[in-house]
Amino acid sequence: MPVRVTLNDLMVRKGLKARDVAAQVGLSETQFSLFRSGKVKGIRFSTLARLCAVLECRPGDLLDYDFDPSETEPVEPVEV
Repeated sequence: MPVRVTLNDLMVRKGLKARDVAAQVGLSETQFSLFRSGKVKGIRFSTLARLCAVLECRPGDLLDYDFDPSETEPVEPVEV
């Protein structure tokens, strides 16, 4: 997936510990770890907003995008 989570880099630059940030955001350490490692498929905007508030950053500081041409190919619609 071309979207990468860069939360770890931000936490290192700010000298923050995962346990402390998870508690301030209101996430379990397990949930926070899964997000930090990029192993989640999505994140609620409310959680993203809390992360940004606690870390005093913007969403773009937590996520990065590497262009992948295969992501721009049209997808065949699925009939339900």
